[in-house]
Amino acid sequence: MKDLADLALYDLPMATAEFAADPYSFVEAARKVHPWIARCENGYCVFEYSAIRELMWMDEQMRPSFDEIVRLMNAKASPWGRFTDEQMIALPDREHRLLRDTFAAKFTPRFANRMRPVMRDTMNRLLDEWAPRQRMDFEEFASYYPVSVMAQLIGAPVEAIPAIRSALETMGLGMSLDASLLPALDEAYLHLERFSEALIDEREARGASDKDEDLLDILMEAGRNGGISRRQLVDLLVFLFVAGYDTSKNVMTYMMHTMISNPEIYERCAADLEYCGKCIEEMLRFYNPGTSFRFTATDVVYRDVRLPKETMLFFPLSIVGRDPTAFPDPHRFNPDRPADGPRQMAFGLGKHMCLGQFIARAQLQEGLHLIAQRMRNPRRTGESGLRPFYGIWGLKGLPIEFSPALAA
Repeated sequence: MKDLADLALYDLPMATAEFAADPYSFVEAARKVHPWIARCENGYCVFEYSAIRELMWMDEQMRPSFDEIVRLMNAKASPWGRFTDEQMIALPDREHRLLRDTFAAKFTPRFANRMRPVMRDTMNRLLDEWAPRQRMDFEEFASYYPVSVMAQLIGAPVEAIPAIRSALETMGLGMSLDASLLPALDEAYLHLERFSEALIDEREARGASDKDEDLLDILMEAGRNGGISRRQLVDLLVFLFVAGYDTSKNVMTYMMHTMISNPEIYERCAADLEYCGKCIEEMLRFYNPGTSFRFTATDVVYRDVRLPKETMLFFPLSIVGRDPTAFPDPHRFNPDRPADGPRQMAFGLGKHMCLGQFIARAQLQEGLHLIAQRMRNPRRTGESGLRPFYGIWGLKGLPIEFSPALAA
């Protein structure tokens, strides 16, 4: 058995702009030095599909390392740091299980399918506003979709959406490990906290929605039945906004970036909703904006390597889907990959698997289908920037032009 510190490993410069521009080349260089792990800033990066899959299932030997993120950001006494340290995914096992078990029964495929009319209505209204322009920054357009859907799901006023969106743009940079962002992160979190508290106060004052039960009614009822505190309910509402925003927006933006180079696939998406679902699953393999991270809660021996207690491990879900040891022809976007092959891990594994994964899948599928119908023959009109790789990676800006079409 070897100690991790004694291994000869490649140093992945994950905090640099060069890495964000082409992480795959760096990882291939790392793979020639060691088959599944490399050093990186603040810890180690596991980049092999099988290794990530096996390590992420070791729930009893790992814990989420949000407290270390807070320490690296010098944020222990800040509002953002308090939220990051106490959000559901960061809680100790007993509290995490209580919250997750309370709400998981509500976040089912059936519930996500019930929300599809809201998703379609939201996207059609956005397309009615934006499509006639014929030119746009697609990333900006896509950013209004998840936040508008969430606002409708919880009965929030539409006039609140621009300020929520602005706060979420800032919150999406929280895991980039740039401590200079802390004042902006505190301000963004406090805006979302005040908004959530006011929404809950208003709902408590007037009772459940007069229309069909919405997501906020469901969360509040589940919270009462499960003995969930108001503080935890507010944090959960903020968490749902944050977790559902950047991932959906960045995946949708990269989807359009990819479709511009695959016009035949894009045309098929306009005609076939079921095929859009296959495209989303393939996109979540081909590109994912997230990097998960864990602390070893004890010494872990894996493949005859000892990972010492409190080792920081980064699991770049954005890279693992292009691992050539798991996926044939990994850099080709192919929605018709065999269904019995390796699966994407965009929503995590084990007890920390994403609670909103069925909502996210449905939202992306419905959005892609309608966009392909209404934005015909999209083409680039300029270059994109890149977001930091740590945290929520993705394109920064996607200028396009297209031929608008009327709603079906």
